Amino acid sequence: MTSQAAEGPETVVASRRSKITPEREQEFFDAVLEQIRACGYDAVTMEGVASSTRCSKSTLYRQWKTKPQFVAAALRASRLTRFEGIDTGTLAGDLREAARAAGAWSGKDTRLFQALGHAVMEDPELKCALREALIDPEIDALRQILLRGVERGEVAAGHPALEYVPAQIFGVLRARPVLEGEDADPDYLVRFVEAAVLPALGLT
Repeated sequence: MTSQAAEGPETVVASRRSKITPEREQEFFDAVLEQIRACGYDAVTMEGVASSTRCSKSTLYRQWKTKPQFVAAALRASRLTRFEGIDTGTLAGDLREAARAAGAWSGKDTRLFQALGHAVMEDPELKCALREALIDPEIDALRQILLRGVERGEVAAGHPALEYVPAQIFGVLRARPVLEGEDADPDYLVRFVEAAVLPALGLT
């Protein structure tokens, strides 16, 4: 009996999967997301990613089985924490820094959202992965910034505008490319926060 037969098929598959290092795996993830941004979800294939990363397509299929599973894994691996560590001591300062951080990524994020639009609506796993990677972590971090402002007494806990701050910031990120044909860059987002978000909270 061979050693593979003694180990059983699940052990053999696990052994094959383990040959991909974390660095190599991230290279695959970066490649598929960048191709989606550039070409659109439908145009990207496992074969194309394999060619661009100089690996065999069987390596990708063995690891992720299908393109939706591959893209979902890439999204989850790209989980963003842009707002972590922001703490200027004031809510107004924190929101300005959050605006700068969001604006620095707005171009890449917007292209990815647009490219995945239809596929996300059709595939629940992709939709879930997109929320886990690009939406939920950012909203949670932004709410923590707002909570600290409440705890410092800068804004009342029951202020009606608090609920809508994430929608304001993320909404303008998605809307400006459609309305004006330009990304919501850091300068634009800071000006938006100062003109719309801070006054709504009663801050200067």
